[in-house]
Amino acid sequence: MSAPTSIRFRVDPRLVSPEKAARWLFLTMDDFNKALPALQKEGFPKPCPVTGHYDMRALEAWQDKRSGLAGGLPVEDRAAVMRERIASLG
Repeated sequence: MSAPTSIRFRVDPRLVSPEKAARWLFLTMDDFNKALPALQKEGFPKPCPVTGHYDMRALEAWQDKRSGLAGGLPVEDRAAVMRERIASLG
């Protein structure tokens, strides 16, 4: 019989290290650091100012938005809607 453990259930961390955030993007740490300025221009979430860790929910929301999975119209569709509205004004 195994010794009892003080942890009774699995805890998935919400904040992850920069290394894990890089791995989530399938990047090496070096490639992640090189890509980070461009990623942040695309709205990539910034790390926690206290821990330096990244919020997985924010990373997933960012990727969902970029992939068109988050609610709302894709950018192209919004532009089409605006063109139609402008055209209807005469």
